[in-house]
Amino acid sequence: MQDAFLRAAERWPRDGTPANPGAWIVSTARNRAIDRIRREQTLVRKTELLARAETLPVDEEAVIPDERLELIFACCHPALAPEAQVALTLSLVGGLETAEIARAFLVPETTLAQRLVRAKRKIRDAGIPLRVPAEHLLPERVRLVLATIYLVFNAGYGPPVRRELCGEAIRLAAVLATLMPDEAEAHGLHALLLLQDARRDARVSPAGELVLLADQDRSVWDTGEIEQGRRALDRALPLRSPGPYQVQATIASLHYEDPVDWEEIAVLYGRLSELTPSPVVELNRAVAVAMASGPEPGLAIVDGLTGLERYHLWHSTRGELLQQLGRNAEAAAAYSRALELAPSETERTFLEGRLAASVS
Repeated sequence: MQDAFLRAAERWPRDGTPANPGAWIVSTARNRAIDRIRREQTLVRKTELLARAETLPVDEEAVIPDERLELIFACCHPALAPEAQVALTLSLVGGLETAEIARAFLVPETTLAQRLVRAKRKIRDAGIPLRVPAEHLLPERVRLVLATIYLVFNAGYGPPVRRELCGEAIRLAAVLATLMPDEAEAHGLHALLLLQDARRDARVSPAGELVLLADQDRSVWDTGEIEQGRRALDRALPLRSPGPYQVQATIASLHYEDPVDWEEIAVLYGRLSELTPSPVVELNRAVAVAMASGPEPGLAIVDGLTGLERYHLWHSTRGELLQQLGRNAEAAAAYSRALELAPSETERTFLEGRLAASVS
């Protein structure tokens, strides 16, 4: 930055002040930093981060040099309720259907449709401008932008898998982490998406059947993405600003160890539950507890959860744990309910197999 201001002091009196002085300073400082860091071989990780900045479009007038990311920040207007901001962005920017967004929020489709209508009406009636906020206002919108990118990825992660959505979410996360290098959760989200995407192709068999983590072919996992994800996580942790995406990325990274440390994963899910209290997080903790300590303590956690009656994974998890305990009739009932609620043909096929096993 000092170099950039020195260069401005030399050039501006001679050449005139640029149209956007702030953007000129940032762009010049970024380029100077890239040049300097390249000469410092000990700063390899920072070079990798700043090199990504070099690939961004050069536009001195743009607050955010990426049109889709600009739209996401614009839609995340603080005058709208957080749920409405994310839902509206997924609809307008992510191109997701109302049914897909409803599944992401675990609400009926009619409820989500009404939420979108109310958000659009409020924008119209209150004259809320859907434009990119000033640079100093960007940090207050980051949390919802991160949530939106994550939900876009989940919609693509399937099943069925939609590679274009996964790829776009990873790209947006990378751009955001590059633009906001001091935002630990931006790096955490980027790490999480890479680490999850690395086993995307192993989650569904060639016959189109769902494959659980323990049964996946490790040779199909993308080792390059695993390493990229771990490097992104390494950039987040030194910032000493822990958050839910970093915790989830750490959990995802542990899944690639052999053997998997389920006790550590259960502890991390407990930490995640403290950061973002949610019955879905507790459901995941229950699975980790069951893997570490057996099905009975896991089932106790599952049966204590509320608000997941319409969530197929709650019922299928109960079915799995009940079956492990030899309570096959109850397991069959749980699998049947999960089958009724499952959103995709791939998941229904998987549950049909589990149901058949529980009654045989």
